[in-house]
Amino acid sequence: MKRTRVLIMGAAGRDFHNFNVYFRKNKQYEVVAFTATQIPNIEGRVYPPELAGEGYPNGIPIYPEEDLVRLIKELAVDQVVFAYSDVSHEYVMHKASAALAAGADFRLMGTRSTQLVSSRPVVSIGAVRTGAGKSQTTRRVAQCLRELGFTIVVVRHPMPYGDLAAQACQRFATYEDLDLHHCTIEEREEYEPHLARGVVVYAGVDYEMILRRAEAEADIVIWDGGNNDLPFFRSDLHIVVTDPHRAGHELTYHPGEANLRLADVIVINKIDTADLAAISQVQQNVQAMNPSATVVEAASPIFVEDPMAIRGKAVLVVEDGPTLTHGEMAYGAGIVAARRYGAAEIIDPRPYAVGSIVETFRKYPKTGPLLPAMGYGPEQMRELGETINNTPTDLVIIATPIDLRRLIQINRPCQRVSYELQEIGRPTLFDILRQRFGERVGHNLPTQAGAVGVEAA
Repeated sequence: MKRTRVLIMGAAGRDFHNFNVYFRKNKQYEVVAFTATQIPNIEGRVYPPELAGEGYPNGIPIYPEEDLVRLIKELAVDQVVFAYSDVSHEYVMHKASAALAAGADFRLMGTRSTQLVSSRPVVSIGAVRTGAGKSQTTRRVAQCLRELGFTIVVVRHPMPYGDLAAQACQRFATYEDLDLHHCTIEEREEYEPHLARGVVVYAGVDYEMILRRAEAEADIVIWDGGNNDLPFFRSDLHIVVTDPHRAGHELTYHPGEANLRLADVIVINKIDTADLAAISQVQQNVQAMNPSATVVEAASPIFVEDPMAIRGKAVLVVEDGPTLTHGEMAYGAGIVAARRYGAAEIIDPRPYAVGSIVETFRKYPKTGPLLPAMGYGPEQMRELGETINNTPTDLVIIATPIDLRRLIQINRPCQRVSYELQEIGRPTLFDILRQRFGERVGHNLPTQAGAVGVEAA
């Protein structure tokens, strides 16, 4: 029987997962190539034979996505599988049209064929867009489950930008583990906040292996999603975060709309800073798409080391990279802090950018007068530091999930901005998790007053 020749379009995450769980041992298919986008320097590699399995003794080549049409023709591709996230519905159909015109079928894969099943309960956290507040929601869920007495392990959506074979299954329990695995800024931003709270994090490439190891040391596994992708694990409670600063995007981005429809709990975040009309629009869309979901309203209050240090200063604002780039946010918590605490001027870093940071601004022209904290490797981290230090400013506002001063020598005074999730009203995530999972046997459940205190922390 002729095997269907498949090309998987990805960004070093969902693409590898779909291959591992569906195609790797499937004799009906032969995956002839991956394409890569969104992340710098991930094309031109090979998905290694150690991970690809016995049917692929030479591994599988990874090409730039720009070569898609050529590859379909030259490799006689029968089927193109689209396997990355946080792109508009229109964007997906443009890619589909290119594949169809080149002669290939076009496919999106759903949860039934790509989700793994755990022997432990799974709580998954996703979002409708990058930058909606998924990470602080995951931290809040972890805190609540620990309050209920459960041992939890967080499994993070993949970010394997280095040696794929070496990154098959990674366990992080200390900051030293981050150094051991040569983590990028983007990886550290997701792992460090959990490690600071004493929570073990798993990530990597082979999520069957990762899940089995994680569930061996946890009562409950938490899936910490990336971008607006769907969970890799079948979930017992799926929590999805929406963002009224981008009202309407919950219906127009892939696979964010699927996440919205799949959710058991929907968090409408940032209601402290969003326009009332935008909040109402999100509420209406949630009701139309998923009326059975439980809705939690929440804020993302910001915290600054010394707010008075910002007043009257010319500031450079450094924000979370993915939120500004493919997340398409025009600003983040750093800009909010600069305006709230009286910065005299926000300095535009674009004239002072170097290397790949220049390319980031070119590729994402809507970014505006702030600096995305791009750091997908040592060279880009060096270029980020050089761009920061080139920019003439009184003060650098660091609004990334980690303190960049630990990784980059910054030759200016700095103020760090952080943010956490705070539920408004009831039900809270604590209420929902307690109702769904109860408490661990032998654990002294916090009083209701204690639970409310946790909400406000």
